[in-house]
Amino acid sequence: MKKSYRKLLSLALVFVLVLGLAACGKNNSKTTKGNDATGETTTPEATATEAPAETGTDNTAEVVPGWQQHASEKVDLTWYINFSWFTTPWGENLISKTITEETGVNIEFVVPAGNEAEKLNSLIASDSLPDLVTLGWWEPQVGDMIEDGMVYALDELAKEYDPYWFDVADSGRVGWFTQEDGHIYGYPNSSFSPADYEKYDNISSNQTFLVRKDIYEAIGSPDMTTPEGFKAAVKAAKEKYPEVNGQTLIPVGAHEFGATGNTSFDQYLSNFLAIPYEKDGKFYDRYTDPELVRWLKAFRELGAEGYLADDIFIDKRAQMEEKIAQGRYFCMLYQRTDLAEQEKILYANDPNSIYIAVDGPKNSKGDAYTLPGTGINGWTVTMISKNCENPDRAIQLCSYLMSEHGQLMTWLGVEGVTWDYVNDVATMKPEVRELLTKDRAAYDKQYGADSAYWMFQDNAMALKWAVETPEPLGQMERWTYPYVMTTSQYDVTLATGSDEADIQSKVDNEWGIVLPKLLLASSEQEFDSIWSDFIKKRDDFGISKVLDTKTELMNKAKAKLGLK
Repeated sequence: MKKSYRKLLSLALVFVLVLGLAACGKNNSKTTKGNDATGETTTPEATATEAPAETGTDNTAEVVPGWQQHASEKVDLTWYINFSWFTTPWGENLISKTITEETGVNIEFVVPAGNEAEKLNSLIASDSLPDLVTLGWWEPQVGDMIEDGMVYALDELAKEYDPYWFDVADSGRVGWFTQEDGHIYGYPNSSFSPADYEKYDNISSNQTFLVRKDIYEAIGSPDMTTPEGFKAAVKAAKEKYPEVNGQTLIPVGAHEFGATGNTSFDQYLSNFLAIPYEKDGKFYDRYTDPELVRWLKAFRELGAEGYLADDIFIDKRAQMEEKIAQGRYFCMLYQRTDLAEQEKILYANDPNSIYIAVDGPKNSKGDAYTLPGTGINGWTVTMISKNCENPDRAIQLCSYLMSEHGQLMTWLGVEGVTWDYVNDVATMKPEVRELLTKDRAAYDKQYGADSAYWMFQDNAMALKWAVETPEPLGQMERWTYPYVMTTSQYDVTLATGSDEADIQSKVDNEWGIVLPKLLLASSEQEFDSIWSDFIKKRDDFGISKVLDTKTELMNKAKAKLGLK
């Protein structure tokens, strides 16, 4: 993963500034939503304008999408999805049938039955990659396939077979994923560029502070933004509701503890405390911030008084989900989508027993939260294998799925069948939405929209069609809107095998050992002693070297993204 990402980071620098010029050179930017970064070198998009238009007599003619020209020429493509859980077939529901009708392309998905890495490595080793390949952007095989020349450069295919691709490709994403050789080999899904955060005000974060609604209201909806208010609320909840449905109340919940810590008590808590990612132009060591220490001490006090249940230190995900569905936690810093199904169960049993997002821990200045949204890397990348005998049709299919028409198809379906324009807004029909809400499996089998085929899902574009998420999940999502920020420039990855990566691993593993000790320390004096030893170990490991390297990577990422 790190090897691959390092390559992506280092190789793409040359084309970072490229895309702003490209935006100027486009003859049709209607559906393109990219950054406005400027550059001095030739861009893929600029190159596209030099390619002959498919129709017309000069380069000012509108580029006709390749899929429109070849829909009557039927072709089969194989598509490898590196996720064993993906089971949605092609050709059985409305959306896949319609896409095949419109593009002439039929898809046969290839999905690993078990271990994804073993399957993918086997395909690579035997040089038998299917026509298209979708895998996580962080997977090391991304870099391996590029380095070994096993995948096509998408911009070269587009120049030769489908200039329309340059019109629908997001310039910011293309710039981020373009390699040092000037070509892009994989296009992302679920990616948000910094410009998207300027454009939309309904981008959400998964990070929330949740309380059980009925208990919170029963104790007077107290202010939990200060350590004092937080501790008082937890104690009041436990005193008033020692049990729920005959089972012991767990006053404070959290994500599962792991070998490198607990995201609730380190990352999420830091974001709620608005601890900066950088200071004075340098990558900031957030774990040493006094505000984090202040709040960890508050949790320690609760632990010393018996309000941090043993459950939270030993439970795994499955056990936590069971207890969430039972409503046994009073409050938690938690990823809201991780409890979506349990929230629906609570809502069905008693709407007042659900979890709601409220203001949680804040820093001593009361600063607004800084909750990260999805970054420029997104989730997956899709590549076209050189085993593909019809790369022209493959790139044209990619263009289709990346276009606004393709996005409308995969998100909402077929106009007049699954959605209509209501007040000029594409709106899903009520009966279709009802099926989507109640029975996702049946919805996918019949319709297959709502990004059942997510390989090119453009979450930023989809915001224009977004409807308010219904309860009981909507409140948690909407609560995050004002606090969301992009942190792509800080998502730096140390090179695999480097000294810095080795040091970071030692520090992370030490934190995994130290964090439970801090929370369970019997006194503040013991906490301070554990903390002091931890800081010294980090220094001895060489954490300063890691921070220097992260600063360099951060500055490179900011330059690529056009950020100061």
